[in-house]
Amino acid sequence: MRLTEHVYLVGGGTLAFGLSEDSDCHVYLIDGGGELALVDGGAGLTIEPIIENIRFDGLDPARLRYLLLTHAHADHAGAAALWRERFGVEVIASSAAARYVQDGDEERISLAVAKRGGFYPADYVFRACKVSRVLAEGDWFAAGNLRLSALETPGHCSGMLSLLLDDCGRRCLFTGDTVFHGGKILVSNLWDCNVQEYAASIRKLAQLEFDALLPGHLAITLRGGDRHVRQAYQTMERLSMPPNII
Repeated sequence: MRLTEHVYLVGGGTLAFGLSEDSDCHVYLIDGGGELALVDGGAGLTIEPIIENIRFDGLDPARLRYLLLTHAHADHAGAAALWRERFGVEVIASSAAARYVQDGDEERISLAVAKRGGFYPADYVFRACKVSRVLAEGDWFAAGNLRLSALETPGHCSGMLSLLLDDCGRRCLFTGDTVFHGGKILVSNLWDCNVQEYAASIRKLAQLEFDALLPGHLAITLRGGDRHVRQAYQTMERLSMPPNII
């Protein structure tokens, strides 16, 4: 599903548009010309529907070179090992997310809690995967002839990154699970969900001007996306909490 000139939505489960396996987050694809990059990879129960969607959009999965992870929760990072084995992609993440992914640390990604909450099958296993590169605040990453800048936005969990892309004059912000359409957020009863860090991250994103808000779940906004972030910020500035998506 083409969203902008160079960005496609190729996956997403029950909290999305049913494009792939139920447990998957939104999976985005960036076409940088000679190279393709995924932003988040899904849970990894299967990647076949995502591959089919890439082909349906007229793109060759053999051009996949990178998988950028917004964070290490299983619905976003669980498929990393499959993408690396199948296409040899370089996996890229923040330093904290890289540790959890490389160690296959199910405790740090709160997988047991998520299983009890019914988000994954009881026999689901998170497979460890090598991370090739770490991104920190202000780092730039090139996917072909397109560049993304990294912003550290913890709060929903540790190691969260948001990614800002300039797509031929249209600015796209990939927010992972930090902020959603309607100014909503995702606060969970997890060890590394931190409300004060969350507020600081929303404040940081609210200073940006961008067109498309591309979150990890639910609705996508292609114009005026920054208004939704400012809505969350204004709620927090009133010492209240924005609506939660779950």
